[in-house]
Amino acid sequence: MEFQGSDKYYLDPELGAIVNIAMVMEKPLLLTGEAGTGKTQLALEISRTLGMDIEVLRCKSTIKGEESCYVQDTVLRLNDARFGTEATGRDVNEFFDYVIWGPIGRAFRSEKRVVLLLDEIDKTESDVQDNLLDVLEDCEFTIREVNRVVRAEKRPVIVITSNAKRELSDPFLRRCYCHHIAFPEPEAMREIVALHFQDLDQGLLDAALAIFYELRQRGYEKPPATSELLNWLGALQHERITPDRLNMPFVGTLLKRTEDLLAFRQGGKHSQIH
Repeated sequence: MEFQGSDKYYLDPELGAIVNIAMVMEKPLLLTGEAGTGKTQLALEISRTLGMDIEVLRCKSTIKGEESCYVQDTVLRLNDARFGTEATGRDVNEFFDYVIWGPIGRAFRSEKRVVLLLDEIDKTESDVQDNLLDVLEDCEFTIREVNRVVRAEKRPVIVITSNAKRELSDPFLRRCYCHHIAFPEPEAMREIVALHFQDLDQGLLDAALAIFYELRQRGYEKPPATSELLNWLGALQHERITPDRLNMPFVGTLLKRTEDLLAFRQGGKHSQIH
């Protein structure tokens, strides 16, 4: 199976090549780039287009490697031991009746190949990153309470995203295929927009893109990204805004941080884009 883009995702040739070689070689694919460049969406579109289930681990600073594989519901087990399990079908002496499988555990136990997305891995600590990659590289983990190994029936398609908020360790980087998704140039952005808006007025698109890229150069804390542009264009089209009336309506669809909105509104003539 090859991923060749979709009706919702513009795939440039370089990204397409590394996506497909990572799937063939069964290597984790690490995608970096600023928020809104389509890293997470790529994994979702691989899943949708190729008809594969997807498991998603939303990374955060407090996550532990073990809980991404499994956790034991000890509270439920204690409750069952106290009040009985006749109506539940569970057995307090059966460990696996109280196991809750995490995204990695579900992906490894699947009978068919799935997409496994580790989203925003840079939010985790470096030791967690390395532990996770050990598990992903071996495609197995041990349930220490019963000393049982869970091994992947089918190696998943592993996509890892990072917004580069924190440096990833060298061992982590060494064991991944890596690709940086650069922010699209205007011509590539037109290709992306065309996938979402088939009948958009070209005059409106020209004016909107000029404003959008000018805003990105202003040094805002969170400059507008592709997803914001698409939302803005949707609002403009819905309200039938014409190019001659395009003087920054719905600025809140482009700028999301309070500081950025205040800076725009207080910028005097600099807040007026023509």
